Amino acid sequence: MNKRSKPIGVFDSGIGGLTALKEIFRKLPHESTVYLGDTARVPYGIRSPETVTRYSFENTRFLFSKEVKMIVIACNTASSVSLEAIKNSVPVPVIGVIEPGAKAAAAATKNKKIGIIGTEATIKSNSYAKAITSIDNRIEVFGIACPLFVPLVEEGWTEGKIVEMVAQEYLKEMKHKGIDALVLGCTHYPLLKGVLSAVMGESVSLIDSAIETAKEIETILKNLSLLNTSGDNISREFYVTDSPEKFKTVGERFLGEHIQHIKKIKLEMEV
Repeated sequence: MNKRSKPIGVFDSGIGGLTALKEIFRKLPHESTVYLGDTARVPYGIRSPETVTRYSFENTRFLFSKEVKMIVIACNTASSVSLEAIKNSVPVPVIGVIEPGAKAAAAATKNKKIGIIGTEATIKSNSYAKAITSIDNRIEVFGIACPLFVPLVEEGWTEGKIVEMVAQEYLKEMKHKGIDALVLGCTHYPLLKGVLSAVMGESVSLIDSAIETAKEIETILKNLSLLNTSGDNISREFYVTDSPEKFKTVGERFLGEHIQHIKKIKLEMEV
C-alpha cells in the first residue's frame, strides 16, 4: 500500500467524533478512514487527565496497527490532555480538535471576547483559552461546562423546549459577557447548532471545531504530499469497544448516512 492510499485514523471516546468524521467525508471524499469509538469507557469528560491519556495511548496503538497515515483525536477532552504525548509517541502526523477551533475563533472575533462550551475536563484544562491567547493575548476567553448536552444529543434530543431550557440555563451568564464567537468545544455540540444559535443570537458566530479540523487535515496532508486524489478502493472502517448496535443507531444520526459494518474490539491495555 502506498502512503497516499493509507487511511486516516480517527478516535473518540464514543460517538461524538463522528461529527468530525462527517466533515472529513465531506472535505476529503477520496480518503479512506478507520474510526474507533471507545464506547465501553465513555465519557472521557469525567475522567482524570492521567486516565484519559492512558485511554488515548491504547486507542492510538490500535489505529497505528491499521497502518494509518495520520491520527485525528476527534475528542475535545483527549485533545486537551493527551495531544502532545501522542504526538511524541508515533511517527505519523497527529492532530486534535482544539487548535483548529482556536484559530477559527481568534479569526472570527471582532470585539476580542470568545466563549467556550464543553465538558468539565475540557473547560478545566483551559486548553482553548491557552490556544486562543497564544494567537492573540488581547482576547478574553470565557468557559462554561455543559455536561447535559452530551446525553441529550445521544438520546436524539437536539431541539425542542427541554433542550432550549437547558441551553438557556447554561448560557445565561455567557450572554452577559459580550462575546461575539462561541466555540463548540465538544464534538456532540454541532448537532445543537440550531438551539445554540437561537439562544445566543445572530451576533454570535458559532465555531464548529469539526469543520475546522477537516480543513486542517487537508492542509497537513497536502503539505506532506499524502493527500489521496485517486479515489480508488476507498474504505470506511468502524470499530467500537462496546455495544455496536447502539453505536449504529445513534451514529447514523450523527453521520447522516448508513453505517454498513461495525466491529467490536478489545483494546490492548498498557503494561
